[in-house]
Amino acid sequence: MRYAAGVEYLGTRYAGWQAQKHARGVQAEVEAALSFVANASVEVVCAGRTDAGVHALGQVIHFDAPVERPAHSWMLGANTRMPDDVSIRWVKAVNSDFHARYTAIGRRYRYVIHNTRSRSAIWCDRAAWWTYPLDAERMHAAGQVLLGEHDFSSFRAAECQSSTPWRRVEALRVRREGAFVLIDIQANAFVHHMVRNIAGTLLEIGQGKREVAAMADILAARDRKVAGVTGPAGGLYFVTALYPPPYAFPAADGDGPLFGFPCDERESRSAD
Repeated sequence: MRYAAGVEYLGTRYAGWQAQKHARGVQAEVEAALSFVANASVEVVCAGRTDAGVHALGQVIHFDAPVERPAHSWMLGANTRMPDDVSIRWVKAVNSDFHARYTAIGRRYRYVIHNTRSRSAIWCDRAAWWTYPLDAERMHAAGQVLLGEHDFSSFRAAECQSSTPWRRVEALRVRREGAFVLIDIQANAFVHHMVRNIAGTLLEIGQGKREVAAMADILAARDRKVAGVTGPAGGLYFVTALYPPPYAFPAADGDGPLFGFPCDERESRSAD
């Protein structure tokens, strides 16, 4: 049996999603818990690997089970074996053609910025702290330049292993919610550090250090050196992966202003 599952985690204590020999990865925690339920080795594949310190509200995985269990048994049993900062939120049987990564047609990320004069203890490592005033409208206007299919070399980390820097950004929105500035971005896929590098550039534009029009020149340069800083990992959240019909998975939890999409944009993981 093949199953899909939604995984939520705080990435603060982890070296990223991927299991590693000399560092703690979220993947290893999930595989160990599912293997306990199966009483056999279970390996998982995710929709999008996250870096050290990056969080997920709706990471999607799939795994091939050597035994058959009810979906709720996988979820409840695995959660009893995992640390408090990792949780399986749902499990659903899927056909053998489903692949968490390759079947996905899009991914959404959210970058959370705590825009206050003093740092927050509560939001430490859960939001990027930016002490200078930010103009979210300027940031939103600059971000619209990135819509469509482009070479994103200016926002690509040097260690990126992708064979191509071309990606298609389908939506990008920046808005303020009280002391927080939120960047929501959806694309067919992302190059390494793409969202964090875009966020860092938008922060400089929002602060007034760069003009709104500079974003077009940065994109066209295809040179990482001309873009802004890399935003801190703690502000980044993998929100969801999007799949074509017939796959319709539960949406990630969170209807608040920080983690839920506005009511008129909220939808399931299924995309037409």
